[in-house]
Amino acid sequence: MITKEIIDKVGHFPTTPGVYLWHDEHGQIIYVGKAINLRNRVRSYVRKDSNRAPKVAAMVSHAADVEYIQTKTEMEALILEATLIKEHHPKYNILLRDDKTYPYIKVTIQEDYPRLMMTRRMEQDGAKYYGPFTDVGAVHQTLKVLRRHFPLRTCRNMNVSRPCLQFHLGHCKAPCVGLIFKEEYRIYVDKIVQLLDGKQIPLIQELKDKMEAAAEDMAFEKAAMYRDQLQSIEKIQEKQRIVRQRGDMDVLGLAMDASLACVQLFFIRGGRMMGRENFFIPVDGDQRADIISQFISQYYGGASFIPKELLLPEAIEDTQLFVDWFTSMKGQQVAVDVPQRGYKRDLIKMAQENALTFLTERRRLKQVTADKTGGLLKQLQTALGLPRLPMRMECFDISHNQGKETVASMVVFQGGRPDKREYRRFRLKTVEGKPDDFKSMAEVVTRRYGKEKDWPKPDLIVVDGGKGQLHAVVDLIHQCGLTDVPVIGLAKRLEEVFVEGRQESIILSHHSPELQLLQQLRDEAHRFAITYHRQLRSKRNLTSILDHVEGVGPTRCKALWAAFKTLDAMKQASVDELAQVPSMNQKTAQAVYDFLRLDTDAKRKVIAIR
Repeated sequence: MITKEIIDKVGHFPTTPGVYLWHDEHGQIIYVGKAINLRNRVRSYVRKDSNRAPKVAAMVSHAADVEYIQTKTEMEALILEATLIKEHHPKYNILLRDDKTYPYIKVTIQEDYPRLMMTRRMEQDGAKYYGPFTDVGAVHQTLKVLRRHFPLRTCRNMNVSRPCLQFHLGHCKAPCVGLIFKEEYRIYVDKIVQLLDGKQIPLIQELKDKMEAAAEDMAFEKAAMYRDQLQSIEKIQEKQRIVRQRGDMDVLGLAMDASLACVQLFFIRGGRMMGRENFFIPVDGDQRADIISQFISQYYGGASFIPKELLLPEAIEDTQLFVDWFTSMKGQQVAVDVPQRGYKRDLIKMAQENALTFLTERRRLKQVTADKTGGLLKQLQTALGLPRLPMRMECFDISHNQGKETVASMVVFQGGRPDKREYRRFRLKTVEGKPDDFKSMAEVVTRRYGKEKDWPKPDLIVVDGGKGQLHAVVDLIHQCGLTDVPVIGLAKRLEEVFVEGRQESIILSHHSPELQLLQQLRDEAHRFAITYHRQLRSKRNLTSILDHVEGVGPTRCKALWAAFKTLDAMKQASVDELAQVPSMNQKTAQAVYDFLRLDTDAKRKVIAIR
């Protein structure tokens, strides 16, 4: 479901090319798409449109979040989109079946007389691969031009007695029968490699001259042909940052400001970008190189896979140390490099750009949250007439079953949001077996504010209940020394708010954010108390069932639970395994074994007798 938060997030997407990824409520990727303009493309999903295709409408209805990866060109976005779809198999994407989606240009430099060809499969055979290319027509056009100007062989088998038809057509120099020396043949190969590497060679200028001459002679068809040939070569020469060679490497990008750093880690496996992770690190005067070193040591210390190469945005002092460490973990040589040029440097730039984008977005969302919660807390302060902003709110709740396993919970909201590290739970003693919520609340607030002096002082105390519960605890809280902390009660029936010192309750609108915040606080306290109570009740019920087995007392019962943890594990145990538990013997073990295998009616009879 598209929420206001998603719409606002999309409004801050960049207008650059890239890939966007839609997630469902469980964080699973359900759709991957590419865009020339990320913001405009993703906006088409969040605006209302009754004419959407059924599949798009279904995807949008399950969407809970969206993220993106920036790229330099649309071609890179297209290649990355295909890679991510193959990796994650999103539910609403058309899944490609194999790796034959895009072609490569292959130069078999490992052979004495190399060949030039198009292939859809990369192999570890020593050949040079260029691509993948999304424009198959450009690949065919470029190969045609290159073969016309550089007559390389196309045959697989050179064990022949006479030249083939390609020689008679002028497309091959017949190295199979020794009509060209290796050195001369290699000149052709070197020029092809230079062109595919993006360098300028005489062929390009030659085609430009022919195009201009044809245009001057008004031979526009010829001029258009040369133009198309040049455009095909330019497309092939366009640098591909996503895939250039086989290999596993991680690419690290870093962006930081005065207080926060974002590390972007790209994972390239088999030459393809398979994913990325973002890490946010607090900055306290740290240098960039120090952050990179600390990240590497912490992240790769627990990593299950070490790549063959780690690319860094800048040099660090511990480079050789990390090289030795990675090499020892992987069992083969690992490189840690700072590329200065080429496609590896382009990968670093892409990681850096994405890290900066994520850092900017994190800052924006943090500011939005701060503005939202700060405004909400100000509204709550005004509505209840509180003396200060309720930055720290504490709420209590009681849970029991007819007085048994009586427990209390305390939950804490900091800045309007749950702070689960500050949650506390109490097992109450003074009311065990005698249900009395007033006495229970009195005990827990006395323990919290009378004994725990080291805990931070709250700005607002909330109790679950009306005027009666509020009066029961206010005096006790004051006796503990908290005379300047306001206390309120939230009654469930009408959601009335009772404020200390006021006779009349405050009725907040059910749609007001202030009441919803108090309800969230109260409901969280109730959930936390119920969870703890159920844990104790389950433990009591499981323990009591063994109390009805002859020969099992508190010591043996405790030993059995320590050994088997669960009732199912105890049922699966043999008599000998039960007898091996400390304090157990063979007779008692047999009694436990037999009792656990009785049906429900038989167990009830045993319990009734005992």
